[in-house]
Amino acid sequence: MIGSPLAGHIRPAANSEPRRDGRPVDMIILHYTGMDSAAAACDLLCSPHGQVSCHYLVDEEGGIIQMVGEEKRAWHAGVSAWQGETDTNSRSIGIEIQNPGHGPRYRDFPASQMEAVAALCRDISSRHAIPPRHVLAHSDVAPGRKIDPGERFDWAFLHRLGVGHWVPPAALDPIPLQGAALSRFQTLLAGYGYGLAVTGLVDDQTRRVTDAFTRHFRPDHVTDTPDLSALATAERLTA
Repeated sequence: MIGSPLAGHIRPAANSEPRRDGRPVDMIILHYTGMDSAAAACDLLCSPHGQVSCHYLVDEEGGIIQMVGEEKRAWHAGVSAWQGETDTNSRSIGIEIQNPGHGPRYRDFPASQMEAVAALCRDISSRHAIPPRHVLAHSDVAPGRKIDPGERFDWAFLHRLGVGHWVPPAALDPIPLQGAALSRFQTLLAGYGYGLAVTGLVDDQTRRVTDAFTRHFRPDHVTDTPDLSALATAERLTA
């Protein structure tokens, strides 16, 4: 099992397989567990009946558990796409981060946990030459279907520790986009990697992708309506 020296424990997951067509790793996908405890999440992720798995889990104290070797394809991203490729699992490392998820117990991710996630991502990225812009949220690759790790995940903090792509969000300007500005926003996000067609319309997919984009890159004001500050943030990000 190929893995990180930062993992304090190994608990093999039942669901894994070879990466299809020998696809090299070039992405890290971050998730939250959406469960009340790391132990419960481990039980699910390692169960042969759960139909899910991941490479690593980071608990709230910063402990790291490895479940699938990095040479293997884990079942963490599901139906997803990035840069036109739909087999996200074959090109990525999946990291589950203990957090109850959206609901009454959704909370900030502790600094010790964020520091452990950053250290693990730096280690993985250095060994697989993963660029910062390929450290992504589950919601980025599965917009509308998934919203994790969500707006309480501190991407700016992670970036300060040397992980991920981040720019300061533009000042809030909620005027909705239309016409050429809307098409430009769609073009920028599609070029960045999101699964989005340039239609010039605020269609369902544009709303799903806008929600995912703002959840990651403008977390103080999550919306599914493309607006001027979302466009300005996208322009900063892709400059």
